[in-house]
Amino acid sequence: MSDHDETMRAVQVPEPGGDFELVERPVPDPEPDEVRIAVDACGVCHSDVYVKEGSFPGIDYPRTPGHEVAGRIDAVGEDVDAWSPDERVGVGWHGGHCFTCEACRRGDFINCENSEVTGISFDGGYAEYMTAPAEAAAAIPDDLDAVDAAPLLCAGVTTYNALRNSGARAGDLVAVQGIGGLGHLGIQYASRAGFETVAVSRGTEKRDLALELGADRYVDSEREDPAEALAELGGARVVLATAPDADAIESVVGGLGANGDLLAVGIPGDPLEVSVQQLVTARQSVEGWASGTARDSQDTLEFSALREVTPMIDAFGLGDADEAYAAMLDNEARFRSVVVPE
Repeated sequence: MSDHDETMRAVQVPEPGGDFELVERPVPDPEPDEVRIAVDACGVCHSDVYVKEGSFPGIDYPRTPGHEVAGRIDAVGEDVDAWSPDERVGVGWHGGHCFTCEACRRGDFINCENSEVTGISFDGGYAEYMTAPAEAAAAIPDDLDAVDAAPLLCAGVTTYNALRNSGARAGDLVAVQGIGGLGHLGIQYASRAGFETVAVSRGTEKRDLALELGADRYVDSEREDPAEALAELGGARVVLATAPDADAIESVVGGLGANGDLLAVGIPGDPLEVSVQQLVTARQSVEGWASGTARDSQDTLEFSALREVTPMIDAFGLGDADEAYAAMLDNEARFRSVVVPE
């Protein structure tokens, strides 16, 4: 492919609050430290609202969203020697780091003071091609389909990376609050990691699915107090809070055991109210977890392929990005919308 006379289709947001536009634009050339990726699939994440509505500071418009990108290296910049054309790679939320700030000097790349965000700092994966810093790319195992790999680069790495860094050990009780885009993956990772896995959700609609995904128990928060249910099981070492509902998250805090952690990955719009006395008495904590770097994403992809963790998806064509986005917003997709360039 010529770097200069080819065009591609891309979906862009022209301005904050604007409608998605399917446009033709030149295929981008990679900078010396970048790779160009031919996109095979791109997941639609709730964080894409930041681009659609302009609620993230510093976005330049028009902007192409998408930070759950699975594809193949199409070209590499002149300074890139870690990647080669035709290698399968993915790019997630973490879109590169500066290597020189204090956090980077300590190897804490996720907290880089100058980090970039895929689809926000630069154009993302709602397109046939995109470019990204070479350090943002993660290798995709050969036996993982692109449409399955894409959501794992955000929803997957967020839940897997949070759990593996939580301090919980095999046999510990881990509760997953919410069975949606994050939670249905969290249940699979918790189960495959050897935790006693409890799914917590409202109603009975998702009970059978939760058990099929690997949950050992299901707690219907409409029929019983989830905190009491978890306490009767001995208390949770970790509650992975995935549903972005402050009341629902607060309702499970009382189910933490001694040294238990409420680990939030879903972000509610309202602040949480928790009893500090309870936290102090049982030495508990409330904490959040950001997704991870490209190496964390690669670990997630490799574990997912090894233990057959797969997201439930609805696929849409590039021209139907608005439908994919609406399905995500309305919780109509089971459980992740994925845009696939035709």
